[in-house]
Amino acid sequence: MNFDAYTDLSVVTAVDLVNTLDVETAQDMLTRPDQLAKFLDDHLDSYDRPLTPDDVSDIQGLRDRLRLAFTLGSIDTVVDLLNDLMAESSALPQLTDHDGVWHFHFTPPESSLFAHMAAEAAMGLASVIRDHGLERLRVCAATGCQRVFVDTSRNRSRRYCNPDICGNRTNVAAFRARQRAAGASG
Repeated sequence: MNFDAYTDLSVVTAVDLVNTLDVETAQDMLTRPDQLAKFLDDHLDSYDRPLTPDDVSDIQGLRDRLRLAFTLGSIDTVVDLLNDLMAESSALPQLTDHDGVWHFHFTPPESSLFAHMAAEAAMGLASVIRDHGLERLRVCAATGCQRVFVDTSRNRSRRYCNPDICGNRTNVAAFRARQRAAGASG
């Protein structure tokens, strides 16, 4: 599945934001302004104002709402959620070349961090749904993992957030269970 570079960045940022909270262990990797600043830097975000504890709280709330896009399962409910986020953010797409490359910004430069990130994430996830369907928004199928991902496989068959880690762990556990069962019956 191919997105344009800007949509891809919006989708990756939305997924990574949701995954800053491990819902299984309640480990939160986004509790301080410096952690939020690093997250924004790591995702090439153009927001450049000082960050506050209120920004962290707002983005944690956004993160919780975005997780629902992956877990609700109802297309109408998810679309309503994303449309609400776009409305709350006062999304107003604009073409800009502030860094020498033409791309869209979905909110004016003076918008709050919440508005900026909500519009970006909602537009990215809405594009995935429009072009590829809600079933592409997934939660990892591995026991003990609740990370979200966008299934970009050609046949819509990806089940794990990271096939090399969660997929292998699941396969090894299944293999060992079969070995124990064979040993117990033999």
